[in-house]
Amino acid sequence: MGTLRYAVTMSLDGFAADEEDGLQWSVPDAEVFDLHVKRLAGVTTEVLGRKTYRLMDYWENYDEVDGSEAEYEFARQWVDVEKVAVSTTMSSEELSSARSRLVRDFTLRDLEDIVSEAEGIVEIFGPTTAAEAIRAGMVDEFEFFIVPVMIGAGLKALPDGVRLDLKRVEQRTFKNGVVYLRYETKTRASDELR
Repeated sequence: MGTLRYAVTMSLDGFAADEEDGLQWSVPDAEVFDLHVKRLAGVTTEVLGRKTYRLMDYWENYDEVDGSEAEYEFARQWVDVEKVAVSTTMSSEELSSARSRLVRDFTLRDLEDIVSEAEGIVEIFGPTTAAEAIRAGMVDEFEFFIVPVMIGAGLKALPDGVRLDLKRVEQRTFKNGVVYLRYETKTRASDELR
């Protein structure tokens, strides 16, 4: 059985993208990117919405001549991850790899099945795709990359109406001011103590 993790890069005022779906303010520097490479090593499955799937497609055929070693390693790992694209508007012809599958009517039961069949970390990536799982209390771990900017409006990183008790298990502050926080749900943390 896998572990369900929600990871998001967000502004200080809680947004994952600005009003125009822009992400320029959130591009990681080399130090932050190195942590993303380490994080990805434990991921066996990514559950992504349409926009995030298309954004991450960049790594599927990465061939930048002047890319860094970390970028090549991230791309190598990304290709090996199973991807579940959640979209009612995509077609299967738009999938970019044999390790991708499309789910049109994604339910919490579908997510439960994916996690129970996984042998590592299942990362649900994208606030819209993750919202119902967060509301249902299904997420075992939360990873936040908090960028020291305020963008005022946009796509919220977390859904409204959620109340969860979390236990901080890791934190790190980078030279560029980004703060990384990893939390486990308290029910999961107490289960591991038994």
